[in-house]
Amino acid sequence: MTETTSPRGPASGSTSTPTSTPTLAATRRALHGIAELVLAGPQYRAGGEIRLRVVPGGFGTVVEPWLRVDGDHLVIGDSAGRVALAGRSYAELAAEAGVEAGAPADLYSDGSGVQPGEPIALDATAAETIQRAFADGDRALRLLAPDAEPVLWPEHFDVALTLREVNYGVSPGDGYLAEPYAYVGPHHPRRGSFWNAPFGAARRVAALGDANAILAFFREGRSRASE
Repeated sequence: MTETTSPRGPASGSTSTPTSTPTLAATRRALHGIAELVLAGPQYRAGGEIRLRVVPGGFGTVVEPWLRVDGDHLVIGDSAGRVALAGRSYAELAAEAGVEAGAPADLYSDGSGVQPGEPIALDATAAETIQRAFADGDRALRLLAPDAEPVLWPEHFDVALTLREVNYGVSPGDGYLAEPYAYVGPHHPRRGSFWNAPFGAARRVAALGDANAILAFFREGRSRASE
């Protein structure tokens, strides 16, 4: 493992958007908590790895214990068991998966803020919106850089990769923008109208539309970053 946190760094500020509903925010927090406490934490304690990956229907671990989120369920092992996410605490969900709930310790100061004993509050439609953004982002990243492996980072809960000191990724929303967005973040700031965010450039996934549009944004960002 060469990196332990999302390459983009913490977002800042706030932006109000029509889709910034409490349901989306609560579901994003719930999925982030599951990624941290039920997937990345147990995976790190078992093998020293915090990276997660986007998989069909959601996201999952990259090494044992083999766990993945599929829609509004947790899949344990090779589809051996499916557990509904809602209606239990993070600790109870982890116990059903045979692991102990808890985020990776002493690796980063940010995160979901979720505690193991909290109940999971998740809406299936909002979860689908977030998971579709991750899927489109992962596909766009793989087309942008076929030889690179996108990572879903549990700290900021975004899927990303870094090429020549420029970060590319998709976030499900955060303190900067409360809905899914794609971003390009050069390590060294650039100037110009394209660069509309504190960390570089950002575009709402809903406005872009699909993986091909996200890819076009990434490619434009790569070109402008090289100027």
